[in-house]
Amino acid sequence: MYLPQSKVLIEQKGQDIDLFKKAKQSDGTELNPFEQARRYNEELPFSEKARWIVTCNFKTFLIYDMDRDLKGKDPIRLELTDLPTRLNELDFLKSFKTDKIIEEKALSIKAGELIGKLYDGLIKQYKDPKSDNTLKSLNKLCVRLVFCLYAEDAGLFDRNDCHIFGNYIKNTETKNLRRALIDLFEVLNQDPAKNERDPYLDEELARFPYVNGNLFKVVDPVTEENPNFTDDLKTLIVEECSETFDWADISPTIFGAIFESTLNPETRRSGGMHYTSIENIHKVIDPLFLDDLKAEFARIKELKTEKAIVSNCDKFQNKLASLKFLDPACGSGNFLTETYLCLRRLENELILFRSMGMSTLSLEELNPVKVSLSQFYGIEINDFACAVATTALWIAESQMLLETEKIIHRDIDFLPLKSNHNIFEGNALRMDWNDVVPSDELNYIMGNPPFNGAMTIKDKRSDLEVAFPECEKIGEIDFVCGWYAKTAKYIIDNKIIHAAFVSTNSICQGQSVSFVWKPLINKLNLRIDFAWRTFVWDSEANEKAHVHCVIVGVSSKNSKSVPSLKIYNGLNSVTQAKHINPYLLDGDDVFIDPRKSPICDVSPMKFGSMPRDGGAFIIDKDQYKELQNDQVAQRFVKKYLGAEEFINRKERFCLWLKGVSPSEINKSPFIKDRVQKCRNFRLASKAEATRRLANTAYLFAQIAQPEEGNYLMVPRVSSERREYVPVGYLSADVIASDAALIIPNASLFELGVITSSTHMAWMRAVAGRLKSDYRYSKDVVYNNFIWSDVTDAQKEKISKTAQGILDARALYPDSSLADLYDPLTMPIELRKAHQANDKAVIEAYGWKKDITEEEIVAKLMQLYAEKTRKSA
Repeated sequence: MYLPQSKVLIEQKGQDIDLFKKAKQSDGTELNPFEQARRYNEELPFSEKARWIVTCNFKTFLIYDMDRDLKGKDPIRLELTDLPTRLNELDFLKSFKTDKIIEEKALSIKAGELIGKLYDGLIKQYKDPKSDNTLKSLNKLCVRLVFCLYAEDAGLFDRNDCHIFGNYIKNTETKNLRRALIDLFEVLNQDPAKNERDPYLDEELARFPYVNGNLFKVVDPVTEENPNFTDDLKTLIVEECSETFDWADISPTIFGAIFESTLNPETRRSGGMHYTSIENIHKVIDPLFLDDLKAEFARIKELKTEKAIVSNCDKFQNKLASLKFLDPACGSGNFLTETYLCLRRLENELILFRSMGMSTLSLEELNPVKVSLSQFYGIEINDFACAVATTALWIAESQMLLETEKIIHRDIDFLPLKSNHNIFEGNALRMDWNDVVPSDELNYIMGNPPFNGAMTIKDKRSDLEVAFPECEKIGEIDFVCGWYAKTAKYIIDNKIIHAAFVSTNSICQGQSVSFVWKPLINKLNLRIDFAWRTFVWDSEANEKAHVHCVIVGVSSKNSKSVPSLKIYNGLNSVTQAKHINPYLLDGDDVFIDPRKSPICDVSPMKFGSMPRDGGAFIIDKDQYKELQNDQVAQRFVKKYLGAEEFINRKERFCLWLKGVSPSEINKSPFIKDRVQKCRNFRLASKAEATRRLANTAYLFAQIAQPEEGNYLMVPRVSSERREYVPVGYLSADVIASDAALIIPNASLFELGVITSSTHMAWMRAVAGRLKSDYRYSKDVVYNNFIWSDVTDAQKEKISKTAQGILDARALYPDSSLADLYDPLTMPIELRKAHQANDKAVIEAYGWKKDITEEEIVAKLMQLYAEKTRKSA
């Protein structure tokens, strides 16, 4: 059986057949079931060749990964009885994302754990373990040791001895091991062709080849420290690292980042090993360039004549070898490494395709590999990350050459390394990128610059100011924006470069859009080519750090090529756009600037009251019970609600002393104590404005509470799972905290519009986010919302549908707003009430009944643009 979708070939035998035993075939040859299947596979067209071969006898499954070197390795073996616990190992039957990635990930994490043990053991042997010089020397030593471990397993040192390095350590007495490693590193840096080696060199050392690449070069003998070794360290290197673990199959993409994390003291302190998943890397590089390259190759494979195939294959391979890539925040080089691997896999597939069935071609005459590491450039501020990135790329190069060797059936020399000076150490926001690679030579820029929010970059703010002086609100934007600004300036006159960055999602939400994208688009000529809307970026191997991100692909408006504009809302949701604006929507460029008052003639919205008291005025349920005997204090305790309490029906209280006389305060020791605590807190503040507030320590710092009537509460933060942000009325006796927004004396009409699908669509488009939760903003969302000019009849209808929402909620008095607005448990009566209200609001705007959310946002933005133009 052959499964074309997942490229699996299955050879099924009876239950008594030995899957390893050979049997005579019709042509007289003797083959076991796997060999039979492999012979079938060789007869398949190139595009249909199996990635996986499975042999089965109804009891046992043997799984062969044809992308791996099967020589000397057993297949994955599953018994029928194993399936309940190991069923995931058959995932390859339904997709291409197979166990190979899972296996590489596990191997790479294990490698990181071994390096961690090695690091911890070695650092204890240094004279001053905490010095910068020690850490740099240790990082360099770890990089060298790992390269040696990989090189022996991959056959780079000696194809016939996969333990050459381990045996060298094993045969050296522990007391001499430090000197032996120094001698080895010196030999690996000496070129025999230039007579740099001692002619009387010990035979065991002479067996090691010349490596080059400056990996083993001693830059400064004075500062480069190599410690003594212990018996435990020797055992760790020989038994655990060399003899037991196979470094040849690690993923350089994942391993590089894990390696860097192991060598990074900050990461080690935080716990967990960080790396960017290969899947997420492809969210950047696939739409940026890889999809187009694969499509181009697919068209070549459809050609019919040998001449056309050869000509187009040559052109395509030369194109692959001409492309140049820059990651200006490369870290351990995972984006560069994965891009290199993808290009080389394409090239290997091209070499295989070109060689098959071509009578005039000889593999011996082919110059098979043209894609090189010299096409890949990186900038990284940390020296050890630079070293790891270079090493990861070398490992990737070695692995791809081994795959090429299988195709052309001859050896390719990997060593000596070609010196790779394309990973530059430096501050990318202060460097001229043209010093790394001239912009007229580059094709693509990509990466995931640091995930630092505006509130966490005080020490880096000057870097941002240098990179992005065009931004007028530099203190309110995320660090990643500096990379967009640098890119825009680097490519402003370039007609070929396209770029894409993973970014904190806040740069495309709320007030940041105006601060960031207005200068990028209007002053620096940037254009958005494609985008991934908010998704979770998993970046840790052990404990995943969930960061909510977007990916934005950009180019200069002067670019020759106009890309196919796509907006990705998930793996299976892609929108073809006419124009992508900074909110990552299909629509014209609109910048929603923060406003202090509503753009339309409606009731003003305020923040709730802010205590700024160090918790002195806040009273929890237990403390409230303890006040039952304090008759004075009880009179001045009120319910105190923010977004959390309002939505989840939680109880909290506060001391509300507005208008209370000093004599009343002095009657209650509890109140006096709390006021004193507030005063002490304010006096201790570094902010002068807060210290001044100590003069009125009995009052909230900012008071917005209405004196009477009801007010409308709008939570500032609400779950993205909800279709509607829960909004509702509260009495003036209930104090609203600054975690909520309020509209005093709001009408039912205003409630109906604010809670409508129309307003929610606007909110989802322009609001900020707290992780992925909605962060409702007075200045951006409410004050910029365009209200329809309604008739009295329309206003009355919306008021009635708003009351219908309140009535539907009242049917479930035991339920919180969180219960009522959970998509899984929202009562049918409430849903129908909202749908009626949505319909009434849409009618008031004069729109069609079946208008989509995207169309609503487009129309509201058009109305906003018209309104602001008129008032300009």
